[in-house]
Amino acid sequence: MKKLYSLLVLLFLVTGIIAGCGASEENSATNEENANTEQAEQSEDSAFPVTITDALDQDVTIEKDPEKIVSLIPSNTEILFDLGAGEEVVGVSDFANYPEETADIEKIGGMEFNVEKIISLKPDLVLAHGSSAHNSEAGLQQLRDAGITVLVVNDAKSFDEVYASIEMIGQATGETEEAETAIDEMKQDLEDIQAKAESISEEDQKNVFVEVAPAPEIYSPGKNTFMDDMLTMIHAKNVTHDQEGWNQVDQEAIIEANPDVIITTYGYYTEKPVEQVLSRDGWQDVTAVKEEQVVDVHSDLVTRSGPRLTEGVEELAKAVYPDVFAE
Repeated sequence: MKKLYSLLVLLFLVTGIIAGCGASEENSATNEENANTEQAEQSEDSAFPVTITDALDQDVTIEKDPEKIVSLIPSNTEILFDLGAGEEVVGVSDFANYPEETADIEKIGGMEFNVEKIISLKPDLVLAHGSSAHNSEAGLQQLRDAGITVLVVNDAKSFDEVYASIEMIGQATGETEEAETAIDEMKQDLEDIQAKAESISEEDQKNVFVEVAPAPEIYSPGKNTFMDDMLTMIHAKNVTHDQEGWNQVDQEAIIEANPDVIITTYGYYTEKPVEQVLSRDGWQDVTAVKEEQVVDVHSDLVTRSGPRLTEGVEELAKAVYPDVFAE
């Protein structure tokens, strides 16, 4: 009986030790998981407060990771979603149309934004834009006076400036790693496109006319615009390169330039843009018209300063050199 009693005691002790070890391991795993979660949260919080010099050369301090963001221009909105901050966006411009989730987000107006509407959304951060900030300074100041942080993103006119915009928005939202990834992907896409363009000799380069607004008031991009840079990247010649920025052009000058390809960018709001150009009086002897080398590309892809610009370069490349850039 003593032996049996001793065995039972020993069995209980062993069972207790095993149970204790299991509980200890479970507690250790739980503690490690909690520690990792806490560390991740601390790492995220460590990015704030952050002070950023914005497009108005003002130092803007963002105290904590924004939970509610209003974007006043579509390019900022596209960058936010690309960086994974789309869930924080509570208000967007009337012109925001990408990604599709923007259709369900509160609209805050177009070129003239609705200050009262924005304040009612109680955002932590409003992303404005250098292209319109000077014309809307009174409204932006009202937002600041309401205690809302306003960051004016630069009006990018080159790919390097787009990268700077992405970096700025990444800093403002705590998505710095995602911003670096987005920039690296854009650079790689451009390198791939330019590598293909190397096969186009100088003799084979085409003269291209880009039409961003239809007749009778035709507008085209000159130097220091994305469109001009894009054409240079794909080894094409912009027939309005000698002009600065966006300009109204004379039809006779374009006829005389005799472009090999004509690109239109207004098909999303104008019916049959290609047919309009092909049937234009006095243009019947232009090479692009005679050979029906008129192509419409979506304006957002080639003018909106965001991550999709590289898609715009590819669309232009396929339109101008379909044999080189075909799928």
